Amino acid sequence: MDFEQFVLAHEPTIRLGFFLGIFALVGLWELVAPRRALTVSKALRWTSNLGLVVLNTVLLRLLFPLAAVGLAAFSAENGWGLFNHFDVPFWVAVPLAVIAMDFVIWVQHVMVHAVPALWRLHRVHHADLDYDVTTGARFHPLEIVLSMLIKFATIVVLGPPMVAVVIFEVMLNATAMFNHGNIRLPAGVDRVLRWVLVTPDMHRVHHSVEDDETNSNFGFSLTWWDRLFGTYRAQPRAGHVGMTIGIHGHTDPREVDRLDGMLLLPFKGEVTDYAINRRNYSEAAQ
Repeated sequence: MDFEQFVLAHEPTIRLGFFLGIFALVGLWELVAPRRALTVSKALRWTSNLGLVVLNTVLLRLLFPLAAVGLAAFSAENGWGLFNHFDVPFWVAVPLAVIAMDFVIWVQHVMVHAVPALWRLHRVHHADLDYDVTTGARFHPLEIVLSMLIKFATIVVLGPPMVAVVIFEVMLNATAMFNHGNIRLPAGVDRVLRWVLVTPDMHRVHHSVEDDETNSNFGFSLTWWDRLFGTYRAQPRAGHVGMTIGIHGHTDPREVDRLDGMLLLPFKGEVTDYAINRRNYSEAAQ
């Protein structure tokens, strides 16, 4: 069995192992060095957020029995995608594919903020009244399905090596838990890390209740895209301790911190003026 066959055979175990390990590490870190005081019952939030994780996992396995790495193997066998069409050395193809897939995720994230209908789904993620490791996995099932379809399309177009897909999946899950962690990093470490990786302080700005702050720092893993396209914001105006997490008008824990409330949230109210290019920020917010 060669390396790629080993990765294909053990991909679920590899991903689960990294998920549990990083989750435990960040969860312990939150207990030892929290960045902010939590405002909602942790038992309620964790039960609901992790319940959503379980629901999404089961749904994806039912709808997409061929996982992303399996599609990468199928694409390689049939010669689909750029990396399978051109003779790119393996050691070049892997990092390029990981970076390209990360860029697609960044574009997708901007899209779910820019299109009101998609914001309906994505606001489940932003409506969390607190911000910790479980927020990083809190997404509505319909958004998870959409994300998987976009990921599949990306794999078919790129034809990335299977190893690159596994690295990308592990990196995306690990960094999402890390940068959603309610953890404190030394200022110097944060300053250096965020030239490459999204840190908790950098991504927390994106979860501000203030619209112009929400529409910044879209990266999950790499920080380059926000810097390149002008959506990078270093700090929230109110500071990380003083800022408010969540969405204006959605503060009822029964709506945003219970599983049934989260599942119904996209279908409540009107979202007609949220798109990035339509929102008028106050003068103070500019």
